[in-house]
Amino acid sequence: MIDWGTIEHFSESEFTCHCGCGETAMEESFVRKLDNVRHDLGFPFVISSGYRCPEYNNQVSSTGLDGPHTTGKAADIVISGRNARRLLTAASQVFGGIGISQKGEWARRFIHVDDLDTRVWTY
Repeated sequence: MIDWGTIEHFSESEFTCHCGCGETAMEESFVRKLDNVRHDLGFPFVISSGYRCPEYNNQVSSTGLDGPHTTGKAADIVISGRNARRLLTAASQVFGGIGISQKGEWARRFIHVDDLDTRVWTY
């Protein structure tokens, strides 16, 4: 169980499943790494998706019932432009999985980070 009061830049609600189940089964080590990256970068960013229960992940992702977000070791960050590049550089030093979506409307661009494998992909 994460003591969210010790996380400097994020709240539990930012990582809660969007389906309404209320689950926030994030891994503390992952959240702390992300919090450290946010601290080091010195600018805020928005978590658009943190934990997803298997049923919700199956509805919104091609990864089905056991995708990265169901592990509590993944997050999508809304970010674009220069800050996306800065995040990509910092995150690649800390996280193994990096997914990049930087096409289309700026408000819909994001970077996915996870602690599962060493891989990079684009959406």
